[in-house]
Amino acid sequence: MIHVVTITVEQWGIRVPAREGETTRRALIDEGALDLTLKVRRDGDVLLLPLLDWREGAEQCLFEQSPGRVVVPRHELVGGIAIMQERDEVGAQKILASRPSLHTIVYAIGEVSGEYRTREFEVLAGAPTTRTEVIEYGHRFHVDLAAAYFSARLSSERQRILQQTGRNEAVLDMFAGVGPFAITLAARAKFVVASDLNPWAVGLMLENIFQNRTPNVLPMLADARRLAGIFPWQFDRIVMNLPLSGTEFLPDAFRLCRAGGTIHFYSLVAAEGEHGECIRGLGGEVIAERVVRSYSPGQWHAVYDVKVRD
Repeated sequence: MIHVVTITVEQWGIRVPAREGETTRRALIDEGALDLTLKVRRDGDVLLLPLLDWREGAEQCLFEQSPGRVVVPRHELVGGIAIMQERDEVGAQKILASRPSLHTIVYAIGEVSGEYRTREFEVLAGAPTTRTEVIEYGHRFHVDLAAAYFSARLSSERQRILQQTGRNEAVLDMFAGVGPFAITLAARAKFVVASDLNPWAVGLMLENIFQNRTPNVLPMLADARRLAGIFPWQFDRIVMNLPLSGTEFLPDAFRLCRAGGTIHFYSLVAAEGEHGECIRGLGGEVIAERVVRSYSPGQWHAVYDVKVRD
């Protein structure tokens, strides 16, 4: 008699209604967030999807390992590139062989830094490039990891803000990078200004605007501190995705946002309500505060949805 040994492991998982399971599963795969070495669990009318990392709504769950799946080192997917947090050339070859869609495996050297928000990478396996294409909810984004900041983990955030955006809104993305927020929100907004200080990011943004056919996005190479002196109008909605140092730009965002408008302010925080007093002092009301993802022990990436008071 052959005995089949089932191996179970504890991992982060997220619950979704079974009818939404496949859509959510595909989105998590595109985002590089689904743990493909583990089986999806069914619990009545709910599916438990295994995640590579914690996110809002996740819980510790027991999952069975998928038969025949090669266990590979932890990594993050961005298009056809896998980013490893450890320099493991053998593991890199395993990852490359496990996924036909991948063309390059890189090791992240250090963190995002500098005024252009860039990061250094070392290619461990595959094609010698840091450039790839990311498909996200029907959009295609040209990305160069070494030249401009991009986070696939914010794909659900872009969809969340899209659902809040009105048809006649004027939107400002103060730190637009290669344009994922701006191009996503352009599907509803009347007009989107997408600004960034990094010339390589703006160059990629121009490619993405053209590829996604979004003529209502205006790309700008500009310092966010100077935007209030450029525009003779105020915006209905402002996105501030500069988690390492966005706080210093909050006064500029309040000058650029109309009374009753909304600011989506992203920041790395170590405590709930960390920026609440500052926001209230500038004339804003925090209408929602939520964790986007974990960043490091004792620190997480949070977003404040802020209403500018009349």
